[in-house]
Amino acid sequence: MTIEVFESVWDALVDTPTEAENMKLRSRLMIAICEAVSAWGVTQTEAARRLGVTQPRLNDLLRGRVGKFSLDALVALAARAGLAVHMEITLAA
Repeated sequence: MTIEVFESVWDALVDTPTEAENMKLRSRLMIAICEAVSAWGVTQTEAARRLGVTQPRLNDLLRGRVGKFSLDALVALAARAGLAVHMEITLAA
């Protein structure tokens, strides 16, 4: 029996390193947006209004349904949440 060890859950769940990297970025953005929304201390309806989305769409975000959001959509939501998104590019190990 061989035991595989992965750096990230996304490395284990998706087929390619490219997909894993995309999912890592999307999940990190989702977490940051969820934390910002939580800090507002408002209802989901009000938070959805502030973000310019429907309440069901916000619910998808808050429940971590990462597959329902593109990287572009999450960057836009982060900006609407008052977050600045910065990108760092380095050589892969």
